[in-house]
Amino acid sequence: RAGQLDIVTQIMSGTDTLALLPTGGGKSICFQVPAVALSGTTLVVSPLIALMKDQVETLNRKGIPAAALHAGMSRSDINQTLERALHGQYKLLYVSPERLATQNFRGYLPNLNVGLLVVDEAHCISMWGQDFRPSYQRLCELRSLLPSVPVAAFTASAPAWIQDDILQGLQLRNPYVHKGDFSRNNLVFHALKSQDKALH
Repeated sequence: RAGQLDIVTQIMSGTDTLALLPTGGGKSICFQVPAVALSGTTLVVSPLIALMKDQVETLNRKGIPAAALHAGMSRSDINQTLERALHGQYKLLYVSPERLATQNFRGYLPNLNVGLLVVDEAHCISMWGQDFRPSYQRLCELRSLLPSVPVAAFTASAPAWIQDDILQGLQLRNPYVHKGDFSRNNLVFHALKSQDKALH
């Protein structure tokens, strides 16, 4: 789709990227393609457990090894997933921002061979947005833990001031910014003026 190739190309070149694409605009493929092509594991930060599970299942069905770490897992499942990640068994590892902030995960991080850091729903970093997640503001700490790893941030909803929050909060360096087309030509709204406003 429009813009996807540009985004993939920039990520593949190691450029920090901010991509604004509408819901259903194909954000996930823009980081999944580089994840498969690049060496190492792509770490995907996502606040939505259901979305993580859905994407992991879809990737695994396609033969792409992926896993997720989130609050709904047992300690043994988490440790088993982390051990597999340490041995390079996953191309994509999805992590909730809260899980990423734990000392347990931070202890594994330097040995995970992370090739790309993806921040999905990146607008959650803005304290002025309705979807604000405090744990997102700690993601900037990853720049010191993974100094040479490029960052790709994705969102479907970000006015200019939230875009600035994303760029600054994630410390994106000389980023490529792609702004997709948010027009919805297939939607039509009609307003009807009613004369009879009887209450029921």
